Amino acid sequence: MVAIAGFSREQILRAVRDMYHAVATTPLRQFHFPTGRDACLFVGYPQEWLDQLPSAAVESFAGVGFPFRAGVIQRGDRVLDLGAGSGTDALIAARLVGPEGQVFALDMTPAMLSKLKRNIAAEGVTNVHVIEGNAEAIPLADASVDVVTSNGVLNLVPEKPKAFAELLRVLRPGGRAQLADIVVSRPAGKAARRDPKLWAECVVGAALEDDYLDLIRSAGFEDVSVLRRFDYFSASSSADTRRFAGVLGARAAEITMRRPEAKRSAAAARLRRLSPLALGRRMAQYGLLGSMAAAASIIACYGVVAVVGVLGLLGMAVKLDSALWVGFIVTFLALALLGLALNALAHRRIDPLLVGAGGALLVCYALLGSYDWRLEAAGFAFVLGAVFWDRRLYRAAVGC
Repeated sequence: MVAIAGFSREQILRAVRDMYHAVATTPLRQFHFPTGRDACLFVGYPQEWLDQLPSAAVESFAGVGFPFRAGVIQRGDRVLDLGAGSGTDALIAARLVGPEGQVFALDMTPAMLSKLKRNIAAEGVTNVHVIEGNAEAIPLADASVDVVTSNGVLNLVPEKPKAFAELLRVLRPGGRAQLADIVVSRPAGKAARRDPKLWAECVVGAALEDDYLDLIRSAGFEDVSVLRRFDYFSASSSADTRRFAGVLGARAAEITMRRPEAKRSAAAARLRRLSPLALGRRMAQYGLLGSMAAAASIIACYGVVAVVGVLGLLGMAVKLDSALWVGFIVTFLALALLGLALNALAHRRIDPLLVGAGGALLVCYALLGSYDWRLEAAGFAFVLGAVFWDRRLYRAAVGC
């Protein structure tokens, strides 16, 4: 992905650098996301761990979770801390691996790198090596580390497939990764994604959780497991950030996975994305379930009747199973109402759902009781009106 919503990869990375330059140089400033020691405690870091670290490392903490919950780092391991920032996680990893292990602390923000080096010197550790770079091109050899840890970084990366491919490359076969990151339930619209600043604030660059996990599996990882999900943005000082995060269903997820001993095919992950359940979930995430299911109900009603009629004119008698036919229509109407209900979580209006429910009841009454085509047509008109109304509200809510 070279450009995102009119902004180049370089513009997005520049916005990210500017934001985290501020976190490094003015850590007491109030940001739209939690920072510092309070943020560490909020996302789950034990207080006794933090007490062992330089205060300058903790004050610029900007992670979104507690990746160490995975418990995959062992003594003597070689660890890559991707997006090390001021060094909170890198210094914790250095204690876990011991003097016989190594930690490679990678970051792309000059101010964070300078602060990271000062914190390493203040701690007096010799097994942490600072590297400048980014997740899309990690400057380490193939299969050179045992563990990758990352905290709130990959949601900021424009080319996430390339980043996950890089994680797999630098891990040894059988190596593990522990990540904390932001995922969403529904994607941000184009208007929101046009603002590089919103990328830096961790919201609009985040992927749908299903897509995020599929990217991990497609890269070649296995044993992918979500250890915890929680409302990270509830601790934001900004009411607008909390509102927008709520609209998108944004949350933090702590994830662990493993590089297999032998290379595996990504075909299974692709097939999973094409299953009916996955397709339905994807339509719901993009706010399209109501529209698509409403269209399907109309096609099931009038399309089937039209096909049977045409075949009859051609002398091909087809017996229509009325119960099965009505069952399909009712099922699609129920899915349309489900889609309206899910979208109401984003735009906070139940009017379209009520209108759609009224229309669906008219259709069901016409099909199952009165057999009045005018009631049936009126019911479908109400359902269609509801989904178009809902779509406009949804697009406005997510910034389309």
